[in-house]
Amino acid sequence: VKHDNTSSPGISDQEKAIAANALEAFTAGNYEESLKHLGKLQELNKEDYKIALNKAIAEFYKSGQTTTCTLKQTLIKAEFIGMIEAAKSKMHQYKVRAYIQMKSSKACKREIKSVMNTAGNSASSLFLKSNFEYLRGNYRKAVKLLNSSNIAEHPGAIKTGECVRCMFWNNLGCIHFAMGKHNLGIFYFKKALQENDHTCAQLGDGGATAKQFSGIPMCALLANKRYELLYNCGIQLLHIGRPLAAFDCLMDAVQVYHSNPGLWLRLAECCIAANKGSLEQDNKGLPSKKGIVQAIVGQGYHRKIILASQSTQNTIYSDGQSAAIPVASMEFAAICLRNGLVLLPDHQQQENKAENGPKTPSQSGSTESGSENSDACSGKGQEGDKFLSAAPSSPLRKQEVENLRCSLLACSAYVALVLGDNLMALNHAEKLLHQTKLSGSLKFLGHLYAAEALISLDRISEAIGHLNPENITDVSMGVLSSEQDQGPDKGDLEPVESSGKQTPLCYPSTVSSARSIMLFNLGSAYCLRSEYEKARKCLHQAASMVNTKEIPPEAILLAVYLELQNGNTQLALQIIKRNQLLPSVLQTPSPDTRKKPVPSSFQPVQPPIQMPSPFTTVQRK
Repeated sequence: VKHDNTSSPGISDQEKAIAANALEAFTAGNYEESLKHLGKLQELNKEDYKIALNKAIAEFYKSGQTTTCTLKQTLIKAEFIGMIEAAKSKMHQYKVRAYIQMKSSKACKREIKSVMNTAGNSASSLFLKSNFEYLRGNYRKAVKLLNSSNIAEHPGAIKTGECVRCMFWNNLGCIHFAMGKHNLGIFYFKKALQENDHTCAQLGDGGATAKQFSGIPMCALLANKRYELLYNCGIQLLHIGRPLAAFDCLMDAVQVYHSNPGLWLRLAECCIAANKGSLEQDNKGLPSKKGIVQAIVGQGYHRKIILASQSTQNTIYSDGQSAAIPVASMEFAAICLRNGLVLLPDHQQQENKAENGPKTPSQSGSTESGSENSDACSGKGQEGDKFLSAAPSSPLRKQEVENLRCSLLACSAYVALVLGDNLMALNHAEKLLHQTKLSGSLKFLGHLYAAEALISLDRISEAIGHLNPENITDVSMGVLSSEQDQGPDKGDLEPVESSGKQTPLCYPSTVSSARSIMLFNLGSAYCLRSEYEKARKCLHQAASMVNTKEIPPEAILLAVYLELQNGNTQLALQIIKRNQLLPSVLQTPSPDTRKKPVPSSFQPVQPPIQMPSPFTTVQRK
């Protein structure tokens, strides 16, 4: 069969024209003319073995198909050469996959060009290029590349061990997750699971017995990607507000990827999200701003208003069963967080690795230099900066490991507070605040958690130190995504679309609002020390920093307490009826020494902010 050079990648228009003339002459039976064109083509490209192969075929037909031995020798030679070319193409693809895992944009961009030159617009090359564009934030381009790949021509999972349809739907799900289109993302992940189940059915459900292994290539035995897909589904479900469904998916995934500390954090986040609603309901949290009045009893002079009170947060929510049972409880969240922290290398261990070089295969490979913004594999890497394996996600850099540690500590402090373990909560909060690179958001939470624990331990003076509003200078969520390249080379990046990761409504979006929360809590702390004048000043200052609608119900209860403490019963009633602070509340009335119960108006702790999700892209092409 005549080989056509017109479809070969990386050739010029002149070469394409000559190759077309050679093919036309060969088809017409003019073998002499075809050989002349092939000779010109070989002068332009002497390294292409396919031209020599075409010349041998043309000469074979010119001789009346009699020079069989010569043709055979040429075919054999064209074949240690064809294999070498195919191996080169595969090596370029493997390099791209490695650079993607190492988040090295410059080196990956160079290898992508080599892949396109050797493999053309094959499904393999287009999948890799799509993955590359996805990591750079060019989501529309990534989708376009995926859609242009002809997956119908793929040999199938039994021959190659790769389910291209499964990879296609999974990668679409990852891209739409990054764009914030979470419902579309879970739709595509479910499609990927269906394709994976179909592939497993063809392989005899993974080959459970020796008889089922018969006739199945070894590469096909690894075609099942169910647990990677469940990992993706779990994270997607967590982001669309379905923590219980996410918990089930991630519990299946953790059976395989139990050494991934980030996965244990995700499981804990599922538990926190599933229990957060119950903590705010059934009188287990502070009332909403509209529900401060719980009941009214009596009439006339005997009419009394009953305010909703905060029940003790230090409550154990166990129903008697072991905390190790995998259910979405706060006790199980504490175990998950402990597992995640144990799996992270400590600081001393990381320093030793940096001094002694690589110790394990999972830590090998050059990484970025001491500068955080340097490219991991641009020739500037140092052997000391290692990656932490986080399968099925990409390996984590040193800074990403530290970000993960901060999130685990923040969640641990929150969970310990909810479970009533105040000493442990204080320990986690103080460790969090001692981290060298701490985002403003987690620093804010660390001070709040430490103060909450100290208040419960009756160490008010220490808590007041944490509630100093000057401690808060930034509330940004500056956590590096483990799937995004942080190198300086952005190339010809298209405008990055919104990732859909928004600040939770309950979380302060500005330094001013964060400081107001600190001041409200500081006023409560002063009340516990009977320093009512300081508490009033804190309330006045905090109320002046936020919009009237943003004043929390805890502040209204604090104002009621202060008025009752000073004998202003009527003004306290007005505050309750209007559910808002009155201007006269901020004036300084005469003190009253009558004893009244101290309010438990300290603001409830806020759950930690979720880290960006390190999705896995099932790239096996």
